[in-house]
Amino acid sequence: MAKRSNVRRLRAEYIASEFDDMDQGAEIFPFDGGWDPADDQPRGKRKRQPAEKSDRPAEAPREQRYVKNITPRSDGQAEMMAAIDRDNLVMALGPAGTGKTYLAIAKAVEALKNGQVGRIVLSRPAVDAGENIGFLPGDMEDKLAPYLRPLMDALSDRLAPKTLRSMMQEGLIEIAPVAFMRGRTLNNAFVVIDEAQNCTYVQLKMLLTRLGWNSTMVITGDPAQSDLLPELSGLATAAEKLDSMDDISVVRLGKEDVVRHPLVAKMLTAL
Repeated sequence: MAKRSNVRRLRAEYIASEFDDMDQGAEIFPFDGGWDPADDQPRGKRKRQPAEKSDRPAEAPREQRYVKNITPRSDGQAEMMAAIDRDNLVMALGPAGTGKTYLAIAKAVEALKNGQVGRIVLSRPAVDAGENIGFLPGDMEDKLAPYLRPLMDALSDRLAPKTLRSMMQEGLIEIAPVAFMRGRTLNNAFVVIDEAQNCTYVQLKMLLTRLGWNSTMVITGDPAQSDLLPELSGLATAAEKLDSMDDISVVRLGKEDVVRHPLVAKMLTAL
């Protein structure tokens, strides 16, 4: 009986010593082998002293590490950003890789965070790049997901995943195809219409007239990349007609504004 009492007492003392180590900041982790000759600890356990404090500042949580400010990387991008801050309607036309979509969505997120608008509405036509992939399974959101993926990529680069999911669930960020925009009035919103070269003139006219009070609309596209027949795309015609109107800016980006791989600008010149 006395031997059993001694075993219980020793076990209680050992457990108490483990909690003392935790309170003092020491970390306990498994040690392969019998006894640790360095620390003389019981089998299977080893103490490691707390790590020395570093002079480096603590890393911010993942939600706070996303870049919040954007800076233009070309004169064309600077012109586009200034136009968005100044006018209610901006049409940004330019080749691939000039940052049209990214800048538009970045400015939309900035406006929402600053309280300048109450929501973000993103739209693009559900037109493929000349390759028919057939019927897609799932509900409407599943069918539209491949077409709206570029918008989600840009949003994911500006917002942490948790924040993005929350804003979409609360309706602060909405992504919709062009076909669902008819009949709406978009007040207090930042509206981005992407890949507008795949809109007909009638569709663009419908989209432009969705603009409501306290709203900004940015239309991006490249007339040279239209997946429609040349005579069907209405982007170039609409931009030409609206270029001279007040509170409307038409920004034309060129290959000198390409911020992707340097080969992109060279290929745009060669192709």
